[in-house]
Amino acid sequence: MNRNTATAVVMAAVMRVGAVALPVEAIGQGISDGAPLVNLAEARRRSASVDPNAVAARSLMETAAWQRRAALADILTPNLTAGLNYTHFSDPFFNFGTGAISPNATSATVQASYVLLGAGKFGALKSSRAAVQSADANETAVRFRAALETDAAYFAVLADRELSRVAADRRRRAEEQFGIARVRVLAGEAISSDSLQLLLEVNRARLAILSRDSALVASRLRLGRRIGLAGPADAAPIDTVIPPPLPMSQEQAIAEVRASGPDVEAARAAERGASAVLGAERERYLPEISVAATTGAYDAELFPSALKRSQIAVNVALPIWNGGQRELTVARARADRSNAKAVRADSERAAGELMAQAYHGYLTSRAGIELALVGVAVSTENYRVQRARYREGATTILDLMEAQVALSESEATLVQARYSTRLALAQIEALLGRRIFAASSTNPE
Repeated sequence: MNRNTATAVVMAAVMRVGAVALPVEAIGQGISDGAPLVNLAEARRRSASVDPNAVAARSLMETAAWQRRAALADILTPNLTAGLNYTHFSDPFFNFGTGAISPNATSATVQASYVLLGAGKFGALKSSRAAVQSADANETAVRFRAALETDAAYFAVLADRELSRVAADRRRRAEEQFGIARVRVLAGEAISSDSLQLLLEVNRARLAILSRDSALVASRLRLGRRIGLAGPADAAPIDTVIPPPLPMSQEQAIAEVRASGPDVEAARAAERGASAVLGAERERYLPEISVAATTGAYDAELFPSALKRSQIAVNVALPIWNGGQRELTVARARADRSNAKAVRADSERAAGELMAQAYHGYLTSRAGIELALVGVAVSTENYRVQRARYREGATTILDLMEAQVALSESEATLVQARYSTRLALAQIEALLGRRIFAASSTNPE
């Protein structure tokens, strides 16, 4: 077999293989399915209403509010009980209400009692106040954590869509060069391995598209779940302007998160609550002094009125020993306070580390955007030059492929840097419990 025959055989094989295309449903699968489009502010709002942790935190706030109301009511109002009784006996007896023999006895009573001292009333009030503060701080922390997870899902959709576009551009460039290479091989200006190399790049680009589209399908479903949908959701595009510098130094950010960060505040409130519970349990060592009043009517008929009696009682009880149950409760409350104190201290220490990571993550990612922009510009120009040189036969196919891959990688790096910066900013905001750029399009409210 001579050289021309071998070349023709190789080219025929290349053309047959190059004609193989992936099915349409495999490329771009499930991307244009009419999924609802949401912006970042709407995604955060909808996520806050359906996130299980956020719902639980709001329910805890409502429970704590009623605990506070109940503690106040126990301080300010007595306990009231009303009762109505009707009894029929088989044999008549002397009814002291009517002063006669009767088989029936009825009574209606109203009882009121109020504890003046003891029973942990004042400790319960203090504990309820701490519970409200703890629930409020916990709700803020949970709300910002839910927003952070929603931001991550939202930015993942945008990033996967951009990376899918980058992969499509890579395939387009590879197919374009593959066509040029086949023409040059047929014309005898290049060897047949050039087409094989480019065919390999085309197949790699197709595989990259499948991978990116699959990731986009999963990220859209994740965003849909975050905002309460059973299906996928699309993220509205955001601007690609480089985010502004942070309006605070690292030391200021660390000081703020340690002073008023929602996670730290929640830990402090939990410690105050545990201390209040311990105080309430210790109150049970005090004597219990209560006042009770009862008024009643007695008769043989329903709705009695024959005899009315009232009484007032003052009760004093001194708890001495109940088998160690009181001491056990105090020991448990003391252990809970110690645990809460350790958690609070660790939360304060960890705040600096977490903030430093997020802070430098933002600085690094933001600088990475600028470097990636330079990289895309350089890679684009290098690819343009190598493509022109390959058309003229002044360079090898390996140099052209290297330029193509470098361009795709630089574009992907730019996409990842952009959304890594936004995610780092969301992490800082979650730690601080507030929006840093409230009026910025980078973080729309």
